[in-house]
Amino acid sequence: MSLIQQIIGGDRRALAQALTLIENDDHNSQNILANLYRHTGHSHIIGITGIPGVGKSTLINSLAKLMRKRDDTLGLLAIDPSSQFSQGAILGDRIRMRDLLGDKGVFIRSMATRGVLGGLSSTASAAVDILDAAGFDRVIVETVGVGQSEVDIASNAQTSIVVLCPGLGDSIQAAKSGLLEIADIIVINKSDYPKVNLTKSYLHEMIDIGRAAQTRGSETQTTISDTHSVSNGNLDTDNSLWEVPIITTVATTGEGVGDLFEQLLAHYNHIKSTGEMTRRRNRRLRAIFESQLRKQLYTKLSQMLSEDYCLRQLEVIMEGETDPYTAATNCIKHFETNYIGDEE
Repeated sequence: MSLIQQIIGGDRRALAQALTLIENDDHNSQNILANLYRHTGHSHIIGITGIPGVGKSTLINSLAKLMRKRDDTLGLLAIDPSSQFSQGAILGDRIRMRDLLGDKGVFIRSMATRGVLGGLSSTASAAVDILDAAGFDRVIVETVGVGQSEVDIASNAQTSIVVLCPGLGDSIQAAKSGLLEIADIIVINKSDYPKVNLTKSYLHEMIDIGRAAQTRGSETQTTISDTHSVSNGNLDTDNSLWEVPIITTVATTGEGVGDLFEQLLAHYNHIKSTGEMTRRRNRRLRAIFESQLRKQLYTKLSQMLSEDYCLRQLEVIMEGETDPYTAATNCIKHFETNYIGDEE
């Protein structure tokens, strides 16, 4: 039986092997993804992001237990910070989610960012496709949680959950820096902390401001096509009909996690019934397509930089006979003539 057939059949060893090949950019990875693509499109892809220390992993652990009570199978992709020495994942999420490790209906994989910004690894989308093709009912992607710019998840998930906690100045900064704009559900975890009501009130205010800005924007741009809108955030689609809920939880005790799961199911039903699911799928496909183009173009450009022509251009710059801007333009023209022109 081929590796593709084993993955579709749910073989865990084959699944782990495929993820390793993808992460290592093995020469067979492109073929694996191409063959698995037609088996994707069935999983509910859930993105969970937020600042460090808000309890994302603990929340996922509690949420996963509820999913398993429904007999839903779960693929969990935890994006961890990279080790500066080995470039591998630190695997902290596996430690915090050890309650799930013996469950055959749950598959957990940690992946290193390897220096990629945006909260995800460069192979996260491919890994999600593999988990989807393996037949998991739900796929959860947890971002690395190292900053305030982790909005890449919006183009990879069907439902985006932003987790904050009360009393942290970083929560306010996160609200200002774009995380709220991608949120389908907002969770205030550790709600047994003081100032939870103040934080909730502030978040409601921020949502109202964002909704008002969206309304003004829609009045001035009434002819934006779906092709353009799929590259933007959640707020430029019919998902504006969805009222973003703010759920308070205490993940360590499970308090409020049931409410979160109900809202998660409600949002999934909402995007399926309104056509938003198709728009989000198109947005994700566009993001993957553009990422693959950038990757392949970067590979070709890297090869070109080691060629004699570009090395000569660099020497000319060093000798003061030209400037780096003109030399770069010359290299691009060389690239177009010798790479793109030949392929045509």
